[in-house]
Amino acid sequence: MAFDQGLAERIRDALIRYPNFSEKKMFGGIAFTCEGHMFVGILGDVLMARVGPENYKSALAKSHVREMDFTGKPMKGYVFIDPPGFEEDEDLEKWILLCSSFVQSLPAKSGQKRK
Repeated sequence: MAFDQGLAERIRDALIRYPNFSEKKMFGGIAFTCEGHMFVGILGDVLMARVGPENYKSALAKSHVREMDFTGKPMKGYVFIDPPGFEEDEDLEKWILLCSSFVQSLPAKSGQKRK
């Protein structure tokens, strides 16, 4: 599955001020990671967001947000956001901040160093 290259560029632009992030192709799209933890990604033109368990219900209550059911079973702490939900750069940056804050609270995966 191809992913929205324009959205990927918007995410890269928003991440310039965050030096410890990387990206890799996965799930047929692209994922952005922090110390080994995926926090946002793109499948087609849909944003995948790892909001965490505490923010899950409030994220689902927002417009254009739905359960992430990539495998057919909803993944708690992850949501899909359809394009109208991040059309404005400000909205995309809010999602990125929410997700990156969550994964930065997690312990680094083995082989990854906390900066």
